Amino acid sequence: MKKKNLIWLLILLLIGFALVACGGGGDEPAASDSEASSAEGMPDLEGRTVTIAVENAYLPFNYIDPTSGEPSGWDYDVWNEICSLLNCTPEFVEAGWEGMIQAVADGQYDAAADGITITEERAEIVDFSAGYINIEQRLLVRVDEDRIESIESIVNDESLILGTQTGTTNYETALQYLTEDRIQAFEQFPFAVQALIAGDIDAVIIDEVAGQGYLGENADKLQLVGPSMSSDQLGFIYPKGSDLVEPVNAALAELVSNGFLEDVNLQYFGPGFTITYDDLFPEE
Repeated sequence: MKKKNLIWLLILLLIGFALVACGGGGDEPAASDSEASSAEGMPDLEGRTVTIAVENAYLPFNYIDPTSGEPSGWDYDVWNEICSLLNCTPEFVEAGWEGMIQAVADGQYDAAADGITITEERAEIVDFSAGYINIEQRLLVRVDEDRIESIESIVNDESLILGTQTGTTNYETALQYLTEDRIQAFEQFPFAVQALIAGDIDAVIIDEVAGQGYLGENADKLQLVGPSMSSDQLGFIYPKGSDLVEPVNAALAELVSNGFLEDVNLQYFGPGFTITYDDLFPEE
């Protein structure tokens, strides 16, 4: 890692699971020797294809590997393992963040996996899986910034502008502290970070994991400051009434029990993960 940081250890300590195990396949007929089957004790989805929306632009959850050009990330590894347990085939579909939740609510996808925060408002239109990780919201500022120590510093200085991504819980958190005219929303976080580096805005409110992804080669330009402003739990989403909720929760519980999630978390949230947004979006 270009910048080894104890914050990674704190992230790992904050990862929490609130998973509910579900029953097995009951009276499902046994699969033939030539057919794939679910893992023992797991619900059997009988080989069905599950379409999963991802942005492919949210480290370390989903991205296009800059070396291989192949899709990769936490979401891919976990959903591949989920389907291995449940006897299903994951079909990942790249989709823009804006409109993703509504698209799942409308039934365009079977699920979405894009670091989606569980909120009561969103739960009105989609079903959530059990939470699988906790995320802290922090402030990303320029490395030479001496005016900002916390969100209160921005609140108390009306000349300061806060950036974030539209349609995110980060934007909702920003609105708890500032009026809309002091918040500049961007379509994607890379644009917000570019504006921060250029000096067009003064800070970006961002999930801590994503913020670490922007440090990398920008360690001489950026830093995370201040305490966490919100601790949020992430979950997969489905159309209301989806029959995937309980089977996937059962699979997630098994992945906790067998140690898979611990291993994949260490892989993607530990100091050994070296891919940064500079690798994904190199300057022209």
